[in-house]
Amino acid sequence: MTAQLEKCSRFAELHQQHSAWLIPNPWDVGSARVLQGLGFGALATTSSGFAYTLGRADGAVTLEEKLAHCHRHSA
Repeated sequence: MTAQLEKCSRFAELHQQHSAWLIPNPWDVGSARVLQGLGFGALATTSSGFAYTLGRADGAVTLEEKLAHCHRHSA
């Protein structure tokens, strides 16, 4: 199984739990590593948090910047 399929499988398993679970929104790579280290099963992204790290308003980030941001988080 590829690494991506394994990640998808683990994410799907989170949805099968019989209890609530949280997905925190890291705003940069550092916060993503901290949250991952705390044992969260998944991480989301925050558009406003990322925009604010660039000194911009939410919605003022280009698609290319968003995709690069997500790529850095998932590496």
